[in-house]
Amino acid sequence: MGQAEPLLVQQVLRRTDQSLKKGLEEILGTEAWTQLRGWSKLGWPQNNPIVVEISEDRGSLLTVVKALGYYLTSEDGDLLEKGVELLSLIVARVPQEKLNRQSARVLSGFFCGKLEDSATLKPALGGLVTLAQIPTLSPAEVGTIVDRHVKMKAIVQGVRFEVFSIIDSLMAFHRDVLKSMGKHFLDGYIGLAEGEKDPRNLMVAFAIARVILIEFDITLHVESMFNILFCYFPITFRPPPNDRYGISTEDLRLSLRRCLNATPSFGPLAIPVFLEKVSVGSRTTKKDTLQSLASCLPVYGPALARVSARKLWNALKLEIFQPVDPETEEEALKTMQILVKIIYADEEAAMESNDDIQGLARDACEECIQILKEPEKSQAKPAIKILCTFMSTTPSVSRYTISQAVPHLVRLFHDPDEISARAPTTFLLSELIASARDAMDKEPSLKVDPPLLPFKDEVIGVLTTGASLPATRTFALSGLKALVSTKGLLSDEELGFIVHNADQIIEKGADYGDSSEAILDLLVAVGARAPHHLAEQTLPLLFGYLPDKAPLRDAAAEREKCWLTLSTLRSLCLLPDLFENMVIRLITKLDLISFPYAAKPLALSDDPEPSAAYAHMILKTLAQCLATKVNKKHADVSKYIDRLVPSLFNIFVASAFISDEGEMIATDPRLIQVAGEIITLVVQSLSPQRQQAYSVGLGKALRSGDVADIASGFQKIASTRKLSLFEDTSSSAQKNILSLLTAAVIPLDKEVRLSLGDIDKFLDSLLTWVLEIADTDLQRISALRMIASILNKHVDELTSFLKNKLDVYWSERVSGRTLATIQRIWAIKSWTWITKGLLVRKHPLAMTFVERLYGIFDDESVGWEAAKAIGEIPSTDVVLTKANRAEVKILFVQKYAGSVLPEILAFAKDSSNPAKQTASLVALTSLIKSIPRAAYAHEMPSLIPLLLRGLDLPDAEIRGNVIDTFLAAAEGESPEKSLVSEHSVTLVNAMLRNSKVGDMTSTRVRTSALRYLGILPSIVRYDVLHPYKSTVLRELADVLDDPKRSVRKEAVDARTNWYDFTYGRNNEC
Repeated sequence: MGQAEPLLVQQVLRRTDQSLKKGLEEILGTEAWTQLRGWSKLGWPQNNPIVVEISEDRGSLLTVVKALGYYLTSEDGDLLEKGVELLSLIVARVPQEKLNRQSARVLSGFFCGKLEDSATLKPALGGLVTLAQIPTLSPAEVGTIVDRHVKMKAIVQGVRFEVFSIIDSLMAFHRDVLKSMGKHFLDGYIGLAEGEKDPRNLMVAFAIARVILIEFDITLHVESMFNILFCYFPITFRPPPNDRYGISTEDLRLSLRRCLNATPSFGPLAIPVFLEKVSVGSRTTKKDTLQSLASCLPVYGPALARVSARKLWNALKLEIFQPVDPETEEEALKTMQILVKIIYADEEAAMESNDDIQGLARDACEECIQILKEPEKSQAKPAIKILCTFMSTTPSVSRYTISQAVPHLVRLFHDPDEISARAPTTFLLSELIASARDAMDKEPSLKVDPPLLPFKDEVIGVLTTGASLPATRTFALSGLKALVSTKGLLSDEELGFIVHNADQIIEKGADYGDSSEAILDLLVAVGARAPHHLAEQTLPLLFGYLPDKAPLRDAAAEREKCWLTLSTLRSLCLLPDLFENMVIRLITKLDLISFPYAAKPLALSDDPEPSAAYAHMILKTLAQCLATKVNKKHADVSKYIDRLVPSLFNIFVASAFISDEGEMIATDPRLIQVAGEIITLVVQSLSPQRQQAYSVGLGKALRSGDVADIASGFQKIASTRKLSLFEDTSSSAQKNILSLLTAAVIPLDKEVRLSLGDIDKFLDSLLTWVLEIADTDLQRISALRMIASILNKHVDELTSFLKNKLDVYWSERVSGRTLATIQRIWAIKSWTWITKGLLVRKHPLAMTFVERLYGIFDDESVGWEAAKAIGEIPSTDVVLTKANRAEVKILFVQKYAGSVLPEILAFAKDSSNPAKQTASLVALTSLIKSIPRAAYAHEMPSLIPLLLRGLDLPDAEIRGNVIDTFLAAAEGESPEKSLVSEHSVTLVNAMLRNSKVGDMTSTRVRTSALRYLGILPSIVRYDVLHPYKSTVLRELADVLDDPKRSVRKEAVDARTNWYDFTYGRNNEC
């Protein structure tokens, strides 16, 4: 306990034994008693003076009892209560070993004697709670405690809780004694527990009752125990607001349910109650009853289940065929499954044939089969659900169900008079097959043949026929997938036959479009078991659909077919053998597209875009497939550093060389970027040792342009031909290759050393190249990413580089105004990437670099760029990540926001420098976009006025960031606690202005503005917004004609929200 002893009590409790009586009298007769009682509610500490005296054998309980003698025998009810309560408090805090058998006997007798007096009832019960936990308490004392009858209905719930706590403690420490008391104890407990209504007391009572039901002989008390428990079923208690005990309805339900299923003796009495509640109860009652019945049936046993089977079936099927909601239907099916399993589990060994199945399973199956004669009717689905449930009961019931349902559905499918019912018939059959498979997966230890085994030929025939028909194709393919994924059912030849049929559907082209996903799922399932069938049959077919030349611009159907084929390959070819096959074929295809003329690969046709788009499809397929394999940690990814990456370098480097003579496909920056993604994924998967070996070739390429070690493939590159990456006279195509090299450098481990010579000079040369030589954004960003990655991993070796940037680069390249504006902008971007590399690892110099940017906020040329950099520095990117083995510390963004946000707010509020103030608004909007909401939520009241000013800035990106911030802030807001209520007029006008295509060209801003406008009625009170309702509806009517569909959709949603916005609907004044 953290509270200090009251001073007066402290002084008195430290008296010697001789003066203890007088001291206790002082406590009981002065204001100290009031202090002590309040103190005891918080818990008496073990080290209080009386407890310490007794614990250290300097005093005894006998001394305390003698000292309290007058108070323990007084006829004055107030004094007597004080004495008994103080003794109870002391007993509760004294170590158990100090309560010997004699003390326990005397104290138990004393406290029991005080139960007759209403004034001492509560403190006496408190003392007995402690004594009941003493293992040395004799059977006689236990009997004394139990024999004391308390009139439960005459006392309050808190005192009743003490009574239940005593019984609970006796049950825990003296259970054998209670058992030996037999009928005497049970009669007494039933009298105590009967009629209890307090949730806290019921939780203890239910726990006691469960022990009694399981361990005690209740033969003569079954009906009495049943009555005191089932009177609470079903639980309808709802906890009051701010309930200090935290007892929920579900807590009570589960505690009661553990009592109801504690003994089979309750079965004959409980089943009628369950049947009554499930037939006339509410949805909640039905669900509770079904869950309770499901938990009780295994305990009540198979004999009772067989006797009650017909009544239970009639009740359950009503909840399945006519459910009040899906949850009730699901619970009824679960209960049905348990019922059937209980009835037939014990007889499983005797079930030799289907004729042995009698009773409920047979009757239910026959009833469901009768319904399935009309598969198109609504009752067919519930009927098949019941049969599917039977698949998870016992092997014999499962076999019987299959033997009855499958032949019926097969006959129905082949019946020429039922052709119109083929689709629902195929659906029902597929559901049954899937359930049979799932049942086997749930019981992998059962060594039994699949129940479908005798009927698999007929089923395969129906499903393959159904797969060839458009009306039944999707259901049939789903059924085939279930067959394929059933363990031990199909042979290798049968799997090949299924693949052959799937390939035939693919060959029909457009006819299978709606079923493409189902076909893909089927082939993936086959690939998981027998990938060689895909390699031998499906992949050659799919690769045959990929032309060697790109479809023309107006050949939309051919282009769509290419994309569908590549998407299929992406999903199918994840397994090692299949992926290797795909890599070989697609790289060959990419080479043919990139170099269309074998004799003279000089130029393209007049329209290179279709070829570029086709090549982009191929590369994207490889990249996405590799990303999936990396996420799944496939071990074969690393081998493609030799089989895929060199071919990519070969294609792009050769194209760069040839592009001097004519335009080449593989010089397109979009293709280079996707190729870079592939290279990064492969290098990520390498061990540091393998990366070190590979880095030798990378170093040569970066230093001297020698790509012989990293590029090999169909195109022959002369050994004397070198890349001119960093020369001013080099072609743009060759400079673009730096992007691929950067993609390989970024994932390198920090232990890997690139052979670049003086690393300071190399990074300096890259910075100079960015500002003076590079001619595309792709080139510049690639160089800056490489700088950030190297700096992040090797910062300890780059102290002089950083010092030079702070001392020289800043003044000459960033703050100095002699350079062209575009160069200064890229110098700021360079500064941003350097800072990012430092910040993610929480380097001490990171904030020094950040603070330098504040100094140029008022620069008219680059002030806004510097301000935007404040938000770009902590933003997420694909370079400085754990996957790329960057040094990333946790919570670096939060630390950054905590340092920068107050500074930016101060600048934004300072009107002495208007240019700097405006730039600070830009920085604020950029920063908030990049940091988590929790980092700025506490500043929202002061941020809102500043953000509103940001909506007046001309930059569409800034406006979009501001509105996105408002959208994020709206999460969790309510009309009663709205931060934006006082600014609602400004916000409404601003959102309307930014939602019109005439005033705002950015689709993103218009969409966000309308989305926020639609949210306002749910977060601002009606009386505040109502004056603007007609204006908003009128203005939004014009926005409904916006040329962009996404904008029109948001306008419709916003207008609906405002139209429905009425008093009392979403808000309360």
